[in-house]
Amino acid sequence: MINETTTLVPGAVQATEQAGEAGTDWVVGTSEAGMRLAVEYGPQVLIALAMLVGGWWLVGLATRMVGKVLRARKVEDTLVGFLVSIAKALLMTIVIVSVLGALGIPTTSLAAVIAAGGLAIGLAIGLALQGTLSNFASGVMLIFFKPFRAGDLVEVAGQLGVVEEVQIFVTSMVTLDNRLVLIPNGAIMAGNIMNYSGKDTRRVDMVFGISYGDDIKHAKQVMEQVLANNSLVLQDPSFRVAVSELADSSVNFVVRPWCKTEDYWDVWFSVTEDIKLALDAASITIPFPQRDVHMENVA
Repeated sequence: MINETTTLVPGAVQATEQAGEAGTDWVVGTSEAGMRLAVEYGPQVLIALAMLVGGWWLVGLATRMVGKVLRARKVEDTLVGFLVSIAKALLMTIVIVSVLGALGIPTTSLAAVIAAGGLAIGLAIGLALQGTLSNFASGVMLIFFKPFRAGDLVEVAGQLGVVEEVQIFVTSMVTLDNRLVLIPNGAIMAGNIMNYSGKDTRRVDMVFGISYGDDIKHAKQVMEQVLANNSLVLQDPSFRVAVSELADSSVNFVVRPWCKTEDYWDVWFSVTEDIKLALDAASITIPFPQRDVHMENVA
């Protein structure tokens, strides 16, 4: 058996010791730098976080109070939502600027920020640019021209629903089957706006057909009596019942009662049912499509 002994030359030993000392110094230096950063910037970060959380809460509280004050002064709901959205955006801008200042990041003065925001708003309204600025400008136009209000049943941008509020960039609506829809204000202003609640009264356009063998005058009297007995049908403007078409299998009448806007669907459903029952009671036939089939015996 041969025993081998490894001998390190003095230079190698010295190099190894120096490398170890350098690694130790680097670790110690890094730890000390981290401690200095934590001591120097830790309080600023904690203060900034506290300002952000507290500012967020205060902005929510302030905007709710603004909404309550505006509603107490009987300001329209559509305008309330719009103003509250603007107030929230401005207050959050102030909070963010304050947080950046607490972190030691150089920021412009608050007055300059507000002035720049005002200039941006003016440019958005004046130029009606595409995208976000266009939606903002369109929101201002919706508030100014008032084509609809909160609670109105409208059809805009291919959607039918009840308006909840006009916000800075979008308008929120609830469809008849209770779905929430957010529509960009620019899309609303770019298309047709049909407001079903814009007037106090509406006309209900209906069509009923009778067979050619029935008495036209009698059928007309029956329909007019149904309308006269319906408490939701207005007498002024007066309703109208008239023959409108001699169709393939029926004589068609237009039945046009007037009602209050909020009673539209109640009138539609009740008049449809009452006229069917009244025509049945008067032995007047409501025709329906029929087909005659001829059979032939083939040997």
